[in-house]
Amino acid sequence: MTIKSLIRTIPHYPKQGVQFRDITTLLKDPLGLKVTIDEFAKRYADQRIDKVVGVESRGFLVGAPLAYKLGVGFVPVRKGGKLPAETMGHDYELEYGSDRVEIHKDAIEKGERILLVDDLIATGGTALASAALIEKLGGEVVECAFIIDLISLGGRKRLEAKGHTMFALCEFEGD
Repeated sequence: MTIKSLIRTIPHYPKQGVQFRDITTLLKDPLGLKVTIDEFAKRYADQRIDKVVGVESRGFLVGAPLAYKLGVGFVPVRKGGKLPAETMGHDYELEYGSDRVEIHKDAIEKGERILLVDDLIATGGTALASAALIEKLGGEVVECAFIIDLISLGGRKRLEAKGHTMFALCEFEGD
């Protein structure tokens, strides 16, 4: 069993030509879920991490159990207008249009070391926007961690160009 073998591909979802990488098949498998969280936890066990930040919504599914396993707090980054207290936002460009992510202003203290997690990285726009929010609040992004790197879409290169390191448990070619 490999993590990659438990990820289902759904052709032409949500639009023609896209190969959707569905992690629900990985998460429903007890061993798959355990191995996923354990692999991340093993990587970061000896590093100083103050908080795990998970990106809406699938980043929550990995980020919260990983934070628990590391013994640190969990912070959600959400789409605009979803958080109840005072927020800070960051707008970013998509292939067609734009989007916004937000974080609570009191979620991160200056100097905290943050692990940013999400289910996958494609073009890197959401990860870069989330990292920018962490840095605006005074946090340091230790690394950006993903289950999947869609390598041909260039997200890793975009993150590295902005000075961020990245880790993924598996890679897929194509969309």
